[in-house]
Amino acid sequence: MADKLRNQQELERLQAKYIGTGHPDTTSWEWKTNIHRDTYSSIAGHPPLLSYLALAENEPVAKVRIQMIRVCSCSYPCLRRLKMLQPAGAPPPREGEEVLVAPRQEES
Repeated sequence: MADKLRNQQELERLQAKYIGTGHPDTTSWEWKTNIHRDTYSSIAGHPPLLSYLALAENEPVAKVRIQMIRVCSCSYPCLRRLKMLQPAGAPPPREGEEVLVAPRQEES
């Protein structure tokens, strides 16, 4: 019985120390966000991975590193956001929150 308690305490300690380890209440969006951040950080932090990706995209290594850390490489200004902040998009609405959608403005 003591082993189970010790294992549970160790798991809780690791979950408190490392955000990406998750817990029973982790949503799929939070899990995806952690996976994306870990992937971008790993690519930016490991020169062989970064060189491979730069070669595949035919871009300079420095440019690919900046894309992995800072800005989405899409060409639409409205879709540009920091990859490390919201790599999996905006979070889903929580229970009890209303989704406010701005009315579309028609062009004349």
